[in-house]
Amino acid sequence: MNRIALLLVFSFGLLSFTPAAILAQESTPDSTGLLGDHFSLEGALDLLKSAEDIEAFEKALNQENNSVNNLDLNEDGQIDYIRVVDHLEGEVHAIVLQALIGEKETQDIAVIEVERTGEEEAVLQIYGDEVLYGEDYIVEPYDVAAEGGNGGPDAEYDFTRVVVNVWFWPSIRFIYRPAYRVYVSPFYWGYYPNWWRPWRPRPWRSFHARTIVYRPRYRVATTHRVVRARRLYAPKRTTSKVVVKRSKTTVRVTPRRTTVTRTTTTVGKRGNTTKARRKTTRTTTRKRGNTVTRKRTTKTKTKKRRKN
Repeated sequence: MNRIALLLVFSFGLLSFTPAAILAQESTPDSTGLLGDHFSLEGALDLLKSAEDIEAFEKALNQENNSVNNLDLNEDGQIDYIRVVDHLEGEVHAIVLQALIGEKETQDIAVIEVERTGEEEAVLQIYGDEVLYGEDYIVEPYDVAAEGGNGGPDAEYDFTRVVVNVWFWPSIRFIYRPAYRVYVSPFYWGYYPNWWRPWRPRPWRSFHARTIVYRPRYRVATTHRVVRARRLYAPKRTTSKVVVKRSKTTVRVTPRRTTVTRTTTTVGKRGNTTKARRKTTRTTTRKRGNTVTRKRTTKTKTKKRRKN
């Protein structure tokens, strides 16, 4: 019985230091104090990935059990409805997520920028509005590719984050169909779909715990890849005076730089050892007006050795 328990502990330990697990742990930040903490950009991309079209995507955003939206920007004690508006120019889409917060007030939450780059290739990023997220806060889907190693017991691997081709997402293929009609949500303040029932916002920690499941498949990006979509969207951006005023009261962040290096050794079957080493540098700069700039660089290496 003790031997079985010990094997389970070792197995769990090994799983905890796979590349995906390590990167997932690194993508779990603390609260920034910004309004965007209450809307998961990673979750929005995950819902878009599984949606058949943009209408289905809008419905998914506004369902409580998906745990993506926790915004109450007008502070009326109820979650704000999120409408979706697509803008199209050539091969570029700017899919805007807007919160309805008053009869004459809407606030852009983020814009999903999509560009077709080949016969069956497309790139995508979601750009959080600076009123909610600070300056240049971009999230994108990614995968991990291993390099080096040669397969030996002393192999050392470098894990590289790879940008994902989103062409095969059903919703992306849908918006590039020849017969596609640009989607503009028919809903507005006071006129909502019959299926929608607003709910009360959760405390940040409770909401955050529900959004962690989305993070392993997405990352904060430091490179803006879909520049044409940004130019398309810029003149159409909508902000609310109410929300801008609220954003100015968020907690200020002072400059800081933190470097953390962790090396963990786990003993596996037959005496083999697995070493997972990760080094993370986080830099936060002081707000300019009401914006925060955040950067993160991570290197992860795994080394296996056989016990003599």
